[in-house]
Amino acid sequence: MRVSHAVVAGLVVVGLAVGAWGATGETTVAGRCMTCHKEKSPGLYQQWLGSAHAANSVTCLDCHKADRRESDAYEHYGAFIATLVTPKDCGRCHKREAEEVGNSYHATAGEILDSKDAYLAHVAGGEPVAIQGCEQCHGGKVIVDPQAPNKLSKKSWPNTGVGRLNPDGSKGSCTVCHTRHAFSKAQARQPEACGKCHLGPDHPQEEIYRESKHGNIFYTHRNEMNLDAAVWVPGVSYSAAPTCATCHMSATSTQKVTHDVGERIAWTLRPPVSKHKPDWQRKRKNMKEVCTACHENQLVDGHFYQFDATVRLYNEKFAKPATEIMKLVRKKGLMKHRAAFSNKIEWTYWELWHHEGRRARHGAAMMGPDYTWWHGIYDVAKNFYFEFLPEAEEYGDSEVNAAIEKLLEDNPMHNWMDRPTPELKKEIRSGTMQETYENLYGSH
Repeated sequence: MRVSHAVVAGLVVVGLAVGAWGATGETTVAGRCMTCHKEKSPGLYQQWLGSAHAANSVTCLDCHKADRRESDAYEHYGAFIATLVTPKDCGRCHKREAEEVGNSYHATAGEILDSKDAYLAHVAGGEPVAIQGCEQCHGGKVIVDPQAPNKLSKKSWPNTGVGRLNPDGSKGSCTVCHTRHAFSKAQARQPEACGKCHLGPDHPQEEIYRESKHGNIFYTHRNEMNLDAAVWVPGVSYSAAPTCATCHMSATSTQKVTHDVGERIAWTLRPPVSKHKPDWQRKRKNMKEVCTACHENQLVDGHFYQFDATVRLYNEKFAKPATEIMKLVRKKGLMKHRAAFSNKIEWTYWELWHHEGRRARHGAAMMGPDYTWWHGIYDVAKNFYFEFLPEAEEYGDSEVNAAIEKLLEDNPMHNWMDRPTPELKKEIRSGTMQETYENLYGSH
C-alpha cells in the first residue's frame, strides 16, 4: 500500500498504534521509532520522510531490525535492532541490486586492508589516518566493541566504505551512493556521489570529469538532467550530458541498470601495468552502446582507438621497463633498508604508476586532456628519465646499468635523448619513431 508523506506524518504523530501497516506489535514499535526520532533527530526524520522509503511504507524497523543472535544486535525500546544496515539487509527488498554489488569490484575494495596502500598508511602515517583515510573509502572491518557487547567499536564505526566488511559477512555499503536516510536516486546519479573517493592525486576521476566536455555540459545544464525520473535513460529521459552513473551503471535503451560497476570497463587502469579485464570485448561493447545514445559510431570508435593507444604507450614505454628494472633491483638486494617504502626508489616507482600513470590512463579514458598529458604522461616521463633511472643507476650495479643503457640506446621510444633536435622534429610524424608508435594503436 502506498501512502503519502502527509499520511505518514499523521500516523507518526499518534504513535502508529493502529496504522497503515496493520495493528501489530512491530507496527507499534515502528511508530515509536519515528515519533522519537522526529523529536530527537529531526534532520534524520525529515530525510526519511521525504524519501521513497517513507512513501512506500518502509520504516526504521524494516531496515534496522535484527535477529537477537546477531553479534551487533541489541534491544532498543522493545525491539532488537542493529545500528549497521548492510547490503544483506537491503537485499531483503533489493535482491538483484545487492547481488550485483556483491559481484562488483566495489565489494572487494575492503581487501585494501592487506594491500601496499594500507601498509604505507600504517607505517609511514599511523593507524588513525589509515582508519579515517583509506578505510573511509575502501571500507574497514566493522567489529563489535569488546567492552560494550553488541555495540560497534568506535575504531570501526562510522564507516561507509564501499567495500566495508560487515559483521554479518556481507561486503559493502549501499549508503556510499544512496546516502542515508533519503536514499535519493537523483543524488546517486550525480558526479558528486562518486567524488568522495574518486578524486585526488592517484585517481582523480571527478576532476577529470569536470575538465571534460561531458562535465562542462552537465554543470551548465544540470537542471535539464531529469535526475528524479523513475526511469533514467540517455536519449529518452535526458540528453544534455552523461554522468558517472550514465556510463557505468544506469539503464540505456539496450541495457538494464547494473550495480556491478565493472560491466562496462574493458581495461584495468589500477595496477602498474594495465591489462584487459576478463570478457573485455563484451564489456567494451556495453560501454560503446552507452556512448552511441548521444554520439555516432565514428566518434565512439575514434575515442577508444586513441584511448587504447595511450594505455599501450604507458605500458610499453614506461610501466613495463620500470617494473622490470625495479624487479632487478629487488632481486639483487641493492636497496639499503629492508622494510618496504624505506628506500627512495620505491617511492619514485610507486608514484610513477600509482599516481602519475593512473592519472594519465584515467585522463585518456574520460577525455581529460590536461590529466592525460600535464598531470599524466608528462610527470611519468619526467620522473622516469630524471628520477627513477638515475636512482637505479646510483647503485652502481653492472647488470642494472646494462639494462638501462640497452633501453635508452636500442629502444626507438627512448633513444631520442642523444640525438639532434632538428632530426627528431622531422621524425615526429614520419620515420622510425612514427612506425614505433603506429604499432601501439593496434586493430581494436
